[in-house]
Amino acid sequence: MTEIKLAVLDMDGTLLNSQDHVSEKTRSAIVEASRKGVDVMIATGRSLPAAEDHAKSLGLNEYIITGNGSEIWLFPGPELVDRRPLKADLVEVMWELKQTYNARHWAASTSKVWKREMPENIGSEEWLKFGYDLDDFQVREAILKELNRYDGLEISNSHPLNIEVNAAGVHKANAIEQVLKRKNLDIAQVMACGDSLNDIKMIQRAGAGIAMGNAQDEVKEHADFITGTNDEDGIVQAFKQYGVIS
Repeated sequence: MTEIKLAVLDMDGTLLNSQDHVSEKTRSAIVEASRKGVDVMIATGRSLPAAEDHAKSLGLNEYIITGNGSEIWLFPGPELVDRRPLKADLVEVMWELKQTYNARHWAASTSKVWKREMPENIGSEEWLKFGYDLDDFQVREAILKELNRYDGLEISNSHPLNIEVNAAGVHKANAIEQVLKRKNLDIAQVMACGDSLNDIKMIQRAGAGIAMGNAQDEVKEHADFITGTNDEDGIVQAFKQYGVIS
């Protein structure tokens, strides 16, 4: 087995427990991994403001992948390394679907995260991601059917009852590949941990693909190892399984 040199961690349902905190055991494991020469990096569907406080508290001096791969930041700084926007006309389509199905939404542009609102002129913003937060699987399937009619979309989720949409080809795995070129590392040296559909591609590609115990079943099907849940310090268990920590 190739020695792990980079651990890539999803945030919600993975790094964070159900109280949205990093447990002390997980925090200590990350410190130990860093001390042993393994870099630790966050890859999240969230935007930078929601991720950088956790990166600071963990003492990470590493890249951060945000918006499912729509942005890569060098941290601390932060310095923008790469950005992959979503076409405004596709955002307009998704906004219309939100109204048709009376769904809750959020949308990330480079200026802010829009919740329960959108700008009057959607074309005035540079968009990174659009999401639906739903209560009904039938409504979710109906929206997915509509979205699948359009080229140019990368569709995933971070929860069984939501939909996350980026520009086609924008996902965590491709963002990780960009980081690896900068770090002169190989994907075989990567451990990737996650729980949702937006983590599948990085779990598939990584040398060690880890599904959390609380992961969606489809994610577990693609994993090399299923660890404990995010409330059972699953990251710690995975680190030990692959010799990242003792």
